[in-house]
Amino acid sequence: VWITGWETEGLQTVGIVCLVIMFLKLMHLLGLIDITETVRHQPEGLEQLQAQTKFTRKELQSLYRGFKNECPSGLVDEETFKSIYSQFFPQGDATTYAHFLFNAFDINRNGSIRFEDFVIGLSVLLRGSVTEKLNWAFNLYDINKDGYITKEEMLAIMTSIYDMMGTIDPNRTLLLLFLQKMDRNRDGVVTIEEFIETCQKDENIMSSMQLFENVI
Repeated sequence: VWITGWETEGLQTVGIVCLVIMFLKLMHLLGLIDITETVRHQPEGLEQLQAQTKFTRKELQSLYRGFKNECPSGLVDEETFKSIYSQFFPQGDATTYAHFLFNAFDINRNGSIRFEDFVIGLSVLLRGSVTEKLNWAFNLYDINKDGYITKEEMLAIMTSIYDMMGTIDPNRTLLLLFLQKMDRNRDGVVTIEEFIETCQKDENIMSSMQLFENVI
């Protein structure tokens, strides 16, 4: 049963926390480095990656060097991902959020992230269209990948973010209000279409998605 009524603070709070925190901390995690530095490693299929992403050849070389410095094997398993990510949140527990984020990057669902997976996801987050970014965010929130976001999934994601930041648990009432706003047909779940439509109408969420377009 959905709560009646709507407060804009619910959508703004959840949207800003989820989207901005996700983008910002990805920048730290992924070790973006100065692209003018000497490149020692070069990924295979660079031309193909250029075609699949919105990065230049020089940017891809730099990203690959940073990736290989952290992960010499060229693959990141979930435990390594959690270990790297947790370094940036010593005040909290980033384990659960890192698990959700890892699954969003693990395109092939094989338990590891390749450089190709990483850079394609990063390209979407930094330089993708609004729709592409929102599709990526939806995939993060859709924990079981069934094409819907439930209130349980939204609560799990938000709780993991608060745990990571070392702050109090999320306001469940605001989360339910947020989902009520998105769930336009009141069937208890949020589809990708409902998610994108609601986010696109919120100025705060749209503004937050522009913050990191020129990071590299």
